[in-house]
Amino acid sequence: MNELLITLESVNPVVLWGPNNEFYDIIKRSFPKLKIVTRGNEVKALGDETELNNFNEKLNAIISHLDKYQNLSTGDIDSILGTDSSARIAANAKEGEESQGSSEVIVFGPNGIMVKARTVNQRKMVTSIIKNDVLFAIGPAGTGKTYTAVALAVRALKNKEIKRIVLTRPAVEAGENLGFLPGDLKEKIDPYLRPLYDALDDMIPPDKLRTFLENRTIEIAPLAFMRGRTLDNCFVILDEAQNATDMQLKMFLTRMGPSAKFIVTGDVTQIDLPKKQQSGLHNALRILEGIKGIDVIYLSGKDVVRHKLVVKILEAYGDIQE
Repeated sequence: MNELLITLESVNPVVLWGPNNEFYDIIKRSFPKLKIVTRGNEVKALGDETELNNFNEKLNAIISHLDKYQNLSTGDIDSILGTDSSARIAANAKEGEESQGSSEVIVFGPNGIMVKARTVNQRKMVTSIIKNDVLFAIGPAGTGKTYTAVALAVRALKNKEIKRIVLTRPAVEAGENLGFLPGDLKEKIDPYLRPLYDALDDMIPPDKLRTFLENRTIEIAPLAFMRGRTLDNCFVILDEAQNATDMQLKMFLTRMGPSAKFIVTGDVTQIDLPKKQQSGLHNALRILEGIKGIDVIYLSGKDVVRHKLVVKILEAYGDIQE
């Protein structure tokens, strides 16, 4: 009996073998004549030489795919192995439309974290940004609109589709005045932008994220800092757009360079502007409707991915009607 030993150097084994070892199980079933054992970053296979050569070739092809695209699905595995996925698809179909797309990974984060489009409308965001250059994602708290948008931006950066990511928010206080806090401008503003940092922490290793922030590959700044700029070869996200005035939204949208993608996220039920100021989001959605290259996706209570009680809380406050 021959033995083959493969050391995984360029990929994370956790990602390669998939959630709950799903990908590993598919690969193992495809080579029933081999005894395949994994330990850490090593793969050992025992069996006939011809089978071992075939296994080595297919596994290296899967590793190359993951290394190149930073993404792997059961469909990719089936395609590379030349296996029939129809039986598995039929079994999964029983779980309904929601679960069928649950394995759609947008980007792989540190330690094998898989950031996925977990709901129907989140998956619509993934599809829409490929076809459109401006996307509005509108929905209540907890629907993953900001998180999904950041994941799409990180994926574009990793795939070298763009050179920079710019994340911005209106610096509007949600009922609390932070101006009295000590510190420089950055230290005063960072609390408003913390949700964007939190999303990035899940998607980029700490050392690399620190480098990206220092060399401005990733920039996080208040909306007011966008004035006068042209944002090109960028993926730009305006978060909490309901707190932008009409003129601010116009200013932001007209910063767009020839090779840029813009996502605007907002929750029209949580406007924190002073009473005398009107949100510009309603007007933007109205006047931009029907323009080719601009899409609007409305997320609902069905897209809430936080604790199950969040849906009940939003219903109680009248933010969603289920």
